[in-house]
Amino acid sequence: MLVAHPGGPFFQRRDEGWWSIPKGEPEENEEIFAAALREFREETGKEAEGPFINLGSIQQKNGKQVYAWAFEGNWKDGSIPKCNVISLEYPKGTGHMWTFPEIDRAEMLSPEDAKRKLKEEQRPFVDRLMKLLRTTTTEE
Repeated sequence: MLVAHPGGPFFQRRDEGWWSIPKGEPEENEEIFAAALREFREETGKEAEGPFINLGSIQQKNGKQVYAWAFEGNWKDGSIPKCNVISLEYPKGTGHMWTFPEIDRAEMLSPEDAKRKLKEEQRPFVDRLMKLLRTTTTEE
């Protein structure tokens, strides 16, 4: 599974439980799936190619609803995503602006390692994908 580590000074020393699937917010009048494809491209520099497996949604602790789709693909180990950058004030209240990549690295991990690295709320996506893959395999 491809999981991404957030960029920026706050996340530099954070690892297990801080990674995420590539994701983002839909723009006004944008369909959720179209937003997922766009965000994947913006955060990784790669195009997502189907067929796609709908993994449903979860709600994160901050209230954000996250929708996910899986697809088969490859990721070169150690490659750094070519993603968009964001700017924010850090530390807050100092007036010092930082610009950094939204994602500083992405890795293709086993389901077990992905669950260890992912935010707790996103771990059900791994379980759902594995269950769907087992069901598909036993039906063939």
